[in-house]
Parts: sequence; structure tokens; C-alpha cells
Amino acid sequence: MKKVTIADFKRKKERGEKIVMVTAYDYPFAKIVDEAGVDAILVGDSLAMVVMGYDDTHRIGMKEMIHHVKAVANAKPRAMVVADMPFGSYEESPEKALRNAIKLIKAGADAVKIEGGAELSNTVRKLVQAGIPVMGHIGLNPQRYLTVGGYKLMGKDVAKAVKIVRDAKVLEEAGVFAIVIEHTVAEVAKVITESVSVPTICIGSGPWCDGQVLVLHDVLGLSPEIPYFAKTYVDLRGIALNAVRSFVEEVKKGVFPSREHYRSAGTNYLEELRKVLSKD
Repeated sequence: MKKVTIADFKRKKERGEKIVMVTAYDYPFAKIVDEAGVDAILVGDSLAMVVMGYDDTHRIGMKEMIHHVKAVANAKPRAMVVADMPFGSYEESPEKALRNAIKLIKAGADAVKIEGGAELSNTVRKLVQAGIPVMGHIGLNPQRYLTVGGYKLMGKDVAKAVKIVRDAKVLEEAGVFAIVIEHTVAEVAKVITESVSVPTICIGSGPWCDGQVLVLHDVLGLSPEIPYFAKTYVDLRGIALNAVRSFVEEVKKGVFPSREHYRSAGTNYLEELRKVLSKD
């Protein structure tokens, strides 16, 4: 099927069609979520926490992101592959951001995502002018959780909500093709969605965005702690745990492997092998 492009994102907003994005960090899950019909696969820096077990996203760098982008791109998904630019890869200068964004595109990404608002408008312009599609990310920026005192709900204060709305408009003017709005009060996301021409994609910001994104491990019930704004559709952790427990039990009891799980060379083979070895 035809590859999803930024033009498709724009058409979906114009038609009122919802956009669906899910994270994936490897080849098999990229194949699964693509077959399920998502519009975009986000190779998120959330892999730091859900795959690597870190407490935050700061410890993931370009090397790790490139590794996982390659794995997802190898699935050759119809969905657009969006790569997070990790902490430290774009803040220093637009030039450094461009160099790192090019690495992610060469690894197989179709677009990059950058956390931040108006202060990154020059960086967005630099990347877009170089031919790299950029997805914005406003509201709660997990890479900046230290400056806001944690993973807080954003936009409760009207003055701060106004800044988030203005950030969205500046990013639109700078050339982003879509904007992720994370963990704001729902009304802020609604106003932004009505105020910009580019699609908005919510995570923890209510139902009024043009689309939704969730972390795959939350959807599958693999995360040890599921945020309140996520929904778990299957207890895959429980299924996996029971499967491995069954394997452990069968090995200890000598039930696995059974005759169907191995191949034998024949009736006389073992005797002949031992006879030859006895002459050594």
C-alpha cells in the first residue's frame, strides 16, 4: 500500500479523519503496529524508560536512537516513521540539530520530532529548509521535566496555557507538519487544534485533537506502571509470564522437548557413532 506522507496528515485534518500514532522500537513490533493500520510509528526516546529501564529520557543519545530507527525502518512499514531527537541532539544550535536530524533520516526515519516551543522556531526552519519534515511537541516536554518540577499537567494556569497556544502557532509558522500536545488540560488542546492548520496529536490531552498517540508498552500492558491517560487493551505481560513459567516447568519435568521438537538420525546411528568414537 502507498506510504503515508505529511500530505496525508494534512488531508486527514481537512477531512476530519483521526490520525493514529503508536510507538515502536524494534522490527517485530513495527511489523505488528503497521499491519494494525496505524498512520505513524514513533520511535520515541521513551525507549529509555520502557525498553532500557532508565528513570528518564536523558540517558538516551543519538547512537541508541539510530539503532532503533534502523530496526523499525527495516520493517518497511506503510506508516510514517517519526524519530525523536534525543536530549542534547538539537538544543545547542540549529546546525547541530540539522546534522543529527540527517543521521536519523539516513537511518530510515521519514520525519523527526523535537520537544519545545517558540524558542526552537529557528531550528525547525533550518531542518524544514533542508528537506526534513519536523513534528513539534508542546505541553509537557519530558526532556525538560527537571525545569518544571516533574511530569506535571500543563495549562491549568491561563497565562501558561496562552504560552502553549502561542508556541503552537509559532511552530506552525516555522514549518512543522504536525504537533504533539502532551499532558495538558483538554481545553488547551482543543483551542490549539482549532487555531492551527496542521494536525495535532494528543497524548494525555483529551479527545479534541486531530489524532492520538500512545506508548505501545502501555497499550499491550507491558509497562509496570500505566499512566492514567493511557489505556491497556491486553495483559501481554501476564500472557508472557504464564508462557515462560510453563516452559520452565516443562523443562524441569522433562516434558520439553518432546519427540516432535527434534530430529533423529535413525535407529543404528547412535551405535555406529559410539563404535567409531571408541577407536579414538
